[in-house]
Amino acid sequence: MYKEIVLAGFGGQGVLLIGKFLAYAGMKMGNEVTWMPAYGPEMRGGTCNCTVVISDKQIGSPMSKHPHGLIALNLPSLDKFEQSVRGDGIIIVNTSLINRKVGRNDVKVVEVPANEIAIECGSAKAANMVALGAYIGASNIADMELIKEILSENFAAKPKLIEVNHKALTKGYEIAKGV
Repeated sequence: MYKEIVLAGFGGQGVLLIGKFLAYAGMKMGNEVTWMPAYGPEMRGGTCNCTVVISDKQIGSPMSKHPHGLIALNLPSLDKFEQSVRGDGIIIVNTSLINRKVGRNDVKVVEVPANEIAIECGSAKAANMVALGAYIGASNIADMELIKEILSENFAAKPKLIEVNHKALTKGYEIAKGV
């Protein structure tokens, strides 16, 4: 297995966090991983992305010119990375903040109103988890239970957030699976 995923949005949307969750899942599955963040100097509201590479072999570079997947949480991210995704790749689109369709027909597109679903689950801040769940459902890159376990470990000090985020992950996953 060799997969490159770009996760992108505004600072403060939890892009780096869900990238770490993918990287941790890759490690727990016994793979090699890289997690490379890129962000502007702004604390919140600036651009933010990270690239995660998961492989069963040694990884030559943490960079990705043509990722297998893209999670775009906002329009500038979709505009920037859409064309770089490989044919037969996966693009997760947060339709809450992206008001246009993906302009390609050679990729799998999963449209998810992540912000609205997150609010329904109990926290607007869980939109990133909705998108991550959709990516897991569309790609089968990791087992959903493993992702939930990693989330629970990371939020152990904030137990009230665990249930909300588990719900958000599950909702995104179900949308991608067509449940």
